[in-house]
Amino acid sequence: MSGSMEKALAILEYLAARPHGAPLVSIATELNQIRSGCHRTLNELVKYGYVRPLQRGDYALTTKLSSMGMSFLSKSGIIDIAQPVMNRLARETEELVRLAILDGTRLTLVAKAVGAKVGLLYDPDMGIDLRLSCSAAGHAWLATLSDQQATEIVVRQGLGDPSSYGPNAPVTVEALLAMLQGHRKRGFSLIQNMYAPGMNSMAAVIRRKGEPAAGALIVAGPSSRFTEERMLRLGPNLLKMANELALIGSASPLLKPDDRGTWGNMA
Repeated sequence: MSGSMEKALAILEYLAARPHGAPLVSIATELNQIRSGCHRTLNELVKYGYVRPLQRGDYALTTKLSSMGMSFLSKSGIIDIAQPVMNRLARETEELVRLAILDGTRLTLVAKAVGAKVGLLYDPDMGIDLRLSCSAAGHAWLATLSDQQATEIVVRQGLGDPSSYGPNAPVTVEALLAMLQGHRKRGFSLIQNMYAPGMNSMAAVIRRKGEPAAGALIVAGPSSRFTEERMLRLGPNLLKMANELALIGSASPLLKPDDRGTWGNMA
């Protein structure tokens, strides 16, 4: 990757986490870029419509990237395929249902269905990449790999700090591997107060027989009502829905694991 391209992408990723924008000095300093060069790159991004200058001298992303992402998802057919299945599961569980797509070693939330009619709703941001070590989808996928493969992936991404996620987030690889053993026996993941305080979730991978996983189907809700007992009861239905998605998902390129080289694509 060329230096200019790398710097531009770094700026876009930096600003994506700061919807209110950031000043030039902060961008250059935190990305370890020379201020004059960072300013030139920002001007280029402004020229092509990816960044806009704010009145106080800060810079922020435009909606161009998000528009491109939504257009991509729409044209991939993933929403048309997955939404009816997710809606059914949301109605049956009366909780939040999410779809995460696996790309290389990244699990990204791309769709949701809301089942809860009243009360607290667990609703993480659409489009985020999940922390594998403490998310239900991450655990479900890692459980399909060997302990060595899972360890390599988690070490590369890093363990989720309990202070930033949930109090039960594993702080060692050994603790995580022990959890994965339980998920493998159960056939789906089940986590409590691990991705966020007071929240529980479960997930099953979307995978055709003999193929690597293409994603994960997730159900999440407040721990006060989405208890371990309830999740265990819902497990067979979650697996059924995930298998249904695996069978019909070949119509979308995002649910074709061979197109992305799920395990081999580590870059």
